[in-house]
Amino acid sequence: MSQKQVSPHTIASYRDTFRLLLDFAQKRLHKQPSSLALQDLDTPLIAAFLENLEKNRGNGARSRNLRLTAIKSFFNFAAYQEPAHSARIQRILAIPAKRVQKTLVAFLTRPEIDAMLAAPDQNKWGGRRDYAFMLVAVQTGLRLSEMTGLRRPDVQLGTGAYVRCLGKGRKERCTPLAKQSVKVLKAWLCEPVRYSSDILFPNARGGRLSADGAEYMVAKYLAIAQLKCPSLQQKHVTPHVLRHSSAMELRAAGVDLSTIALWLGHESVQTTQIYLDADLALKDKALAKTRPINGKAGRYKPSDRLLSFLKSL
Repeated sequence: MSQKQVSPHTIASYRDTFRLLLDFAQKRLHKQPSSLALQDLDTPLIAAFLENLEKNRGNGARSRNLRLTAIKSFFNFAAYQEPAHSARIQRILAIPAKRVQKTLVAFLTRPEIDAMLAAPDQNKWGGRRDYAFMLVAVQTGLRLSEMTGLRRPDVQLGTGAYVRCLGKGRKERCTPLAKQSVKVLKAWLCEPVRYSSDILFPNARGGRLSADGAEYMVAKYLAIAQLKCPSLQQKHVTPHVLRHSSAMELRAAGVDLSTIALWLGHESVQTTQIYLDADLALKDKALAKTRPINGKAGRYKPSDRLLSFLKSL
């Protein structure tokens, strides 16, 4: 925390990893965690712990790899502090991460987005907050942590309206706001401030909206929207799906990948490649240029230069 200044999310992830690991080691070795020595955490124990995560806790490969990353971070540090155990440590660092299945990103179409935005009851304070939250999320493509971290001073609604956020990797970026978002946010900022909070989208007590609270919000309106938009019944919608939907809207409008990566705050354009993979319309255009299986191969015949000139007039 003091030397690397990692984010609270990273600290929480590493904390939970070692709570699980030490609890597992205590049951397996019958030792109190405070009595464990470095040599007790050997390769078989770490491998058994990772297997336990998948089989008994039901974790997927991504969660398993995340726990392994935290463990390797600790043993990279331990390698400098305890060089006598370097051979044992290197065997732990050599444990490979599992390959994960790469699926297409889930996103909402425009009719599905409209159905979700029509679900909140805007006659209530909570409905107006939720409508503004989902509209800004699907228009800006901000991450969930960026959305819940927004404060009232982060929104500029004058000429060239935008919202400023501190994103992943402590990178600050500004995202422009559409006219509809500006109109909704102007009305929302006129709402009475609860508990003197400057958080843009607070919970009922004026505090920061939690990740679970945002998940519950989206799930609640998904159930309502499914009644009017049947295609939503086949989709699992989360706040992150709203971010994907924003990216796919930009992609459908013909925005290039480098601009989308800048919009979303991606470190590399390769991360944005997932939206190109999910763009079915782009694949349809490629298919239209191919020759049918049973079709006859044609041969290109250039037209006469004089006729081409006359056609161009």
